[in-house]
Amino acid sequence: MRTFKLVIVGGGSTYTPGIVKSLLDKKEEFKLEELRLYDNNEERQRKVGILVQKVVEKFDPELKLTLTTDPEEAFTDIDFAFAQMRVGLYKMRELDEKIPLKYDVVGQETCGPGGLAYGLRTIYPMVEMIDFCEKYAKPTYWIVNYSNPAAIVAKAMYLLRPKARILNICDMPVAIMRNMANILDCDRHDIVADYFGLNHFGWFTKIRVKDEDRTEELKAYVKEHGYMPPDERSEVRHNDASWKHTFDNAKYLARMFPDYLPNTYMQYYLLGDQIVKDADKNHTRANEVMEGREKRIFDAVDTYEKTGEIDMTPFFTGVHGEFIVEVAMSLAFNLRKRHLVMVPNQGAVKNVPDDAMVEIPAYITSEGPEPVRVGQIPTFYKGMIEQQEACEKLVVEAAIEGSYKKALMAFTMNKTVPSAFVAKHILDEMIEANREFWPELK
Repeated sequence: MRTFKLVIVGGGSTYTPGIVKSLLDKKEEFKLEELRLYDNNEERQRKVGILVQKVVEKFDPELKLTLTTDPEEAFTDIDFAFAQMRVGLYKMRELDEKIPLKYDVVGQETCGPGGLAYGLRTIYPMVEMIDFCEKYAKPTYWIVNYSNPAAIVAKAMYLLRPKARILNICDMPVAIMRNMANILDCDRHDIVADYFGLNHFGWFTKIRVKDEDRTEELKAYVKEHGYMPPDERSEVRHNDASWKHTFDNAKYLARMFPDYLPNTYMQYYLLGDQIVKDADKNHTRANEVMEGREKRIFDAVDTYEKTGEIDMTPFFTGVHGEFIVEVAMSLAFNLRKRHLVMVPNQGAVKNVPDDAMVEIPAYITSEGPEPVRVGQIPTFYKGMIEQQEACEKLVVEAAIEGSYKKALMAFTMNKTVPSAFVAKHILDEMIEANREFWPELK
């Protein structure tokens, strides 16, 4: 039986135990020879590693588990790297959200100025990780990247490391499809979705359950209830108040623009004034996470170290871990499974620039994704995508060139920002906040 060496980059993430559980659920089909956790924050990874060790002991006690901060040890001879970096941790996410809100602009970790700031922090750590893979990993390595903001990361890697064996994915469409499955009373894996856009910026055009088109039925439901299932079934990660509000907001978008079903992140671009009005500028999503999932997992570790007792079940995420493992298995075994992933456009969306990194369906093979051609899209969606894609392209160029001018252009062009004056205020404040992380902008 073929076995694999796999490293989780960002091993100190609170999602790591859930991803490991998803991996080990597939141990009969996707057998790991060794699992490594790699992080530059040794203490955080040590604590999360305690939980991961418990998962391994329960589900695959013979598996070798290695925790390391050394790149050579982490990447040597690996088959897969699962990347889930959060550069700057939640301290910087909080600033990404709160600085824009001071100026009545959407404060969100991947959308608007916060997403641009996060992208500028993440580009070169991703380059470094790819270089480690090129130096130490097997020539056939695959990076499956979850690191946000995935659109900017994907765009930057396409320019800076075009030969890297990296596949950029996002679990938000899959999480929405999980809710769709609950609404339509079917299995998520039986849904076939047609979709186009950029990451966190797209639309579902058709939803089939096996061979039955159920798009109109689903549209009618979403116009009334958003993406909230009838019995409010939803996994823990997307089950708190802010996520329920997000899923509910989809109904307004579905009513105003009924052609397609939106990705939930479209609320930040199309309902931005209301999002800001509803926001607590002093207590954002970053605070919710720090007081919620982050606190729960580290409190559980502290209790375990004192008492030797721990309940692991709250840390087993569902669709997040399942999706990344499904994609890796399709890469490993040439399964040609159909997933929504990020790829260079190259004509897939006919009237969008070829070098855009689009999120569309693709068949995942051992040689990478084979995109499904979407064809031509209507003017409204084309225009929005081109504006957002240009914004992301400018911020990548700002990072590469160290250009303040292009960073200001990117912030000004973003649909969430009302004027160049506001863009400049936010950018200048974010430069000060990110001096430890950003390339120097001149």
